[in-house]
Parts: sequence; C-alpha cells; structure tokens
Amino acid sequence: MPRTDPTPPRDERVPVTVLTGFLGSGKTTLLNRILTEQHGLKIAVIENEFGEVGIDDALVLDAEEEIFEMNNGCICCTVRGDLIRILGALMRRREKFDHILIETTGLADPAPVAQTFFMDDEIAAQLRLDAIVTLVDAAHVLQHLDEVKPDGVENEAVEQIAFADRIVLNKTDLADERTIAEVEQRVRAINAPVQILRARHAAIDLHQVLDVGAFDLERVLGDDPSFLIETEHQHDTTVTSVGIEIDGELDESRLNAWLGNLLRTKGVDLFRSKGILALSGTPKQYVFQGVHMLLDGSFGRDWREGEVRRNRLVFIGRNLDREALERGFTDCLATAGAAA
Repeated sequence: MPRTDPTPPRDERVPVTVLTGFLGSGKTTLLNRILTEQHGLKIAVIENEFGEVGIDDALVLDAEEEIFEMNNGCICCTVRGDLIRILGALMRRREKFDHILIETTGLADPAPVAQTFFMDDEIAAQLRLDAIVTLVDAAHVLQHLDEVKPDGVENEAVEQIAFADRIVLNKTDLADERTIAEVEQRVRAINAPVQILRARHAAIDLHQVLDVGAFDLERVLGDDPSFLIETEHQHDTTVTSVGIEIDGELDESRLNAWLGNLLRTKGVDLFRSKGILALSGTPKQYVFQGVHMLLDGSFGRDWREGEVRRNRLVFIGRNLDREALERGFTDCLATAGAAA
C-alpha cells in the first residue's frame, strides 16, 4: 500500500490582506502599526482614497515598504483595472516583498476587490486572498448600519462587515459597554462566525490578522452564490468628497472657530474630515482627523526648509456645500484677517 504524506503542499502564492472599514474607522492607524511593528514581513501596500486631494500618503509613517497610491476613483468599481495592473507589476518584483496589503476607501464594497483574486487567472496563480480585515468604529457604526439607502444602492458598512474574516472593533474607548455589546450583536447578526477583536487606537496582535489563511471562498459562495459573477457597485450619489488645497498660513483661532461651528452644525452628515495644515507661526505641520462631530489634532513633522506651506484637507459626507467649505476655509488664512 503506497505511503501518503499527511502534510498538504505549502501554498507558495503571496498572501494578500484587504483592509477595509467605513470612513474614520481607523484603517490608516492600523496600517501604520503594520508598517512599523516588528513582525518579520516585507509588505507592499496599495492605498485607495475616495477624494480629490490625497491625504493618506502623508498620514502613513515613513517606512521601508513600498506604497502604491490609487486616488482617481474607488477600488471596488472605477479603478479595478488599476489594481490588476499594480498587482501584475508587483509580481514581476516579488523577491522584494512577501505580503501585500490593500487599504480600500471607506466607501468600498470589498466583494469586487475579493473577486479580483479569483477571476483573473494570472493573479489567482500567484496571489492568494489571505483575509478581509474590517475595522468597525464602535462609537459611530450603528448610525451607518441603520442608514436607509436609495433603491439599488448598497449599504457599504453592512457589506464590509458581511465579507469580513476578522473584525477589529476599534475605538472602544469612545463607547460604553452597552453600546459595544449592541455593536457586537449587530455584527453577529450580519456575520455570525467572524472573529471580533476589540481595540483602542487599532492596537491588536498583528499575528491575528496577517498570514492567517482566513478567507474561505466556499463560505462566501454559500452566503452569496453570485459572488463570482461580475456586478456593478453603485455608490450613494448624495455622498461626495470635497478636497481643498491652498497655500499660506492659517490663523489658529479662526480655524478652530470655523471647524467647531462646521462640526457642530454639519457633523451628522460629515462622515470624515482630515487635513494637513500650516498654522501661522508654527514650525510643524498640524494634522487633524475627524469623524462626524469628533475631531482629533496633533502636530506632525517639521515643515522643511524651502517647502511650500500648502494646506490640504478633505471632507467626505452627504450633501456637502463645496462653495461654502472653500469660502469658510479661505477665510481662515492669516492674510484674510490682515486684509479685513
């Protein structure tokens, strides 16, 4: 009788982690942890932003890993061709890395991204989808799960949870235990078997999300038999992005008053705000990030000698008034006060 080897052959394909989650859930914070903590992996990163002005590239800490940006559309629809081209280019240099991480926009449906690894033969032969890791904002996710969408428009927050192999329940320091328990119950109602990792500031054991072999195609097909059929993802057209870039220094008191009023009056519809700003008389960049009415800011790196002090900020939300946002921000320039 022939002897059989009980050890299955090792899968030599490069593992890919898809990092998803609704706007402001903490994806970039987790990405920074992955890029800076000691885990022994060489990682190539593909970033996708929903916005006219790229911010996340400057929010990602300096690291040796290669980072590819895709800022001209959402990865789940308009730029999937770009994703395939970048993956193809990476595979021609696979000796430089042993893991790929794809960070999607906060409005992405992860299903079309996952389809890429099964519907393109060349990619399927060289890459394996290791896990879809979804970050969930414990303090704000319930209002997004309960949001009523127009006919034919998907609720991205629900889709991101449904396709998750790991849930990082983030920002638990901003929610009480009753809310956290309700969030976990809602998550289980959408995706019963998923592993939930509670976190503050996206601090988790990275071995629980990297190279874990968690994506199960059979489970996905059981839940969604049409998974491998090409479908068109339709975004909610009331949710848009306004990007602003303007040179000069900002008056801090006017900026604080404007942002405070904006978040107080429009915070419910303002899903995400983030920016890198030049405050008058300050040698360091000011980095702020907001989710609805919550705003967090800190000083980043020094402005380099000769570097143009360019302010970049992005707002993502429902029914945004571009003209009012541009006018309000311009009025925060220090020179605007001098002119007045």
